[in-house]
Amino acid sequence: MVKLVNLPNYLTFARIIIAPLLVVVLLTPVADSLFGISGYALAIVIFLVAALTDILDGHLARRRNQVSNLGKFLDPIADKLLVSAALIVLVEKQLAPSW
Repeated sequence: MVKLVNLPNYLTFARIIIAPLLVVVLLTPVADSLFGISGYALAIVIFLVAALTDILDGHLARRRNQVSNLGKFLDPIADKLLVSAALIVLVEKQLAPSW
């Protein structure tokens, strides 16, 4: 039996947490004031880290034989949440068309 609390699931949970963080970074001047870098640059880094967790969670789950029903359920939700959050913010900031 696979434990529900394992590294692949932690990576999926991290991606779920990263989605609202991405929204905050893109919609507020927090990156400029805290880090002195463009919010867009920080958002790109955050998105790439999230994408890396997506690659790693599935790979680790299969390699370590830790595939769980929770992971199978949450992984696509985390993917859609992250991509939707990024797209909604880009449309809101008029950096992507809303068609």
